[in-house]
Amino acid sequence: MTLTVKAEALFVSVLQPSDASSSAQLEAAIESSLEQFGGPSGCAQRLAAEFGDHPEIAVPRMRWALEALEATDAPF
Repeated sequence: MTLTVKAEALFVSVLQPSDASSSAQLEAAIESSLEQFGGPSGCAQRLAAEFGDHPEIAVPRMRWALEALEATDAPF
């Protein structure tokens, strides 16, 4: 799974930047989002909708998702 797919799935997950999430929690949230939204394309569609509806919130959230993933030891 690519970094992009993981970041998009994490972006649309229920986790919040204020949560102190472990690598295992990040992975579980990613898998849950992929299942809930029908895979990578469903997560990407949900992400696009959020960027359209709330761009002022979406940019910091995507930054958080990328930084959270980069801080883990998970392979991309």
